[in-house]
Amino acid sequence: MNPEEKKTGRGGARLQKKEKTPKAPKQKKPSNRTPKQKALRILFIVLTVIAAIIVALFIAYKLMVVRPEVPNLVEQPDVQQGEEFETTGPKVYGDRKEDFFTFLVIGRDTGGGGNTDTLMVMSYDIPNQKLSVLNLPRDTMVNVPWDVKKINSVYNYASLYDKDGVDFLKEEISCLIGFQPDFTVVVEWEAVGELVDAIGPVEFDVPYDMSYDDGTQDLHIHLSAGVQEIDGDKAMQLLRWRKNNKIVNGQFVTYGGYVNGDLGRIQTQQAFISAVIDKCLSSLSVDKLPALAQIFMNNVDTRGTLTVGNIAWFAQEAILGGLSMDNVSFMTLPAEGVYVYSRTVGNNQSYVVPIPDETLEMINTYFNPFEEDITLDQLDLMSVNDDGTLSSTSGYVEDTAAAGSQQSSKNTSSTKDSSSSKDSSSSGTASVTSTPKPSTSVTSTPKPSATPKVTATPKPTATPKPAETQKPVATAAPSATPQPTATPAATATPEPVSTPEPTPVSTPAPAVTSQPDTQPDIGPGMEPVE
Repeated sequence: MNPEEKKTGRGGARLQKKEKTPKAPKQKKPSNRTPKQKALRILFIVLTVIAAIIVALFIAYKLMVVRPEVPNLVEQPDVQQGEEFETTGPKVYGDRKEDFFTFLVIGRDTGGGGNTDTLMVMSYDIPNQKLSVLNLPRDTMVNVPWDVKKINSVYNYASLYDKDGVDFLKEEISCLIGFQPDFTVVVEWEAVGELVDAIGPVEFDVPYDMSYDDGTQDLHIHLSAGVQEIDGDKAMQLLRWRKNNKIVNGQFVTYGGYVNGDLGRIQTQQAFISAVIDKCLSSLSVDKLPALAQIFMNNVDTRGTLTVGNIAWFAQEAILGGLSMDNVSFMTLPAEGVYVYSRTVGNNQSYVVPIPDETLEMINTYFNPFEEDITLDQLDLMSVNDDGTLSSTSGYVEDTAAAGSQQSSKNTSSTKDSSSSKDSSSSGTASVTSTPKPSTSVTSTPKPSATPKVTATPKPTATPKPAETQKPVATAAPSATPQPTATPAATATPEPVSTPEPTPVSTPAPAVTSQPDTQPDIGPGMEPVE
């Protein structure tokens, strides 16, 4: 049989494939939708996709934006009926105002030796949408045991007391304002430039022609006076400028500067920060917050107490809450200028000392986070007596060589050793001690409510040693007639008074020739007055 016939034989026809006839394409049914309906259908699909994206972003945003928790809250102790708790120093517990947050902002000048260059206390009252900023002048006198008592020196002295610089500074500032701020933000000037660049240039009226060069700090300031756009680099120059300088006979000589010194510089900083806040409030939107918060966190040290989510939350509350420049207030610590002779530097140092009543009113009005008012006995404010010695509202001056003869030993039995080595501050060197300040202690021992506080007998150790009387003791300048070193006034204790030793009369201060024979090294923060 032919093989070809076998293929077409039995069963072959059934296995052969039939050729498919191509089907005619299906005819689409004519759409009954009008062009308007088609457009609406496309819009619906687009809106559905956008809504899904928005929901996803909202969920991510809410997971990122987190309300901050106030750190280190101290619970108010239980008080039995008929008992009171004596509290001295800064307020550490009590009923807090709702959503009222406080901040300590430290501008640290790393190129200038590490001293704290700018200090600000801020409060943000969210329910009332009020932002308040208090500048503390760098020459504010604080109650410390070393000779030159400017607040900007505290940061550098911390290592001598085995303390962290920022923590030590917070302690001293809490003594000035009566409470410890909730959060601390440390800003380097280099970071300010990046923050300004992130929001765009800020229009600002530069008050002076600024020209200053310091190769050791890689600091070069060259700004012309007048209205101009300030970018990040110019912002750093503006905020750091104090005086101009030029080369005379091969050496740099300073000249010019703010007419009212550091207070003028504070005013310029306040005005510029106000312009920056205004720019933020007018141009920021919620969708930009996470990115800007991250820039902030990358360049600012918040001491680990604030997260990116916390910063974004504050910004969100400001934008959605309607914070405006009408509710942003800048102020400076109410103070007056004084001069006090320095036994280590050998000249008169310029200070500002707080005005107690005005300071207390400002704190309670704008910055106190507690429902109950802060009282004057919770502040530690320094002042200069008529004879040039120093006093404090706390009743105790830590630098006993500069203290007045009427110094009280209030609250010192539990926090001070009568033979404390802090007396060695008369030699110009801060003694190393971790003894807390009287103003920062909180005594929880109950006392009868009707019994007034009894002040302990002043310490007899306040009598200056013979060697110390040869040195000028914090004589205020300029004084028309220098007074001799005051002898201790008689205490309330009726003790027989022995024949007083004659007080050696030194050359009228402030004469440089009356310095100690061996001039101690100038410590950190004890820079001479420019």
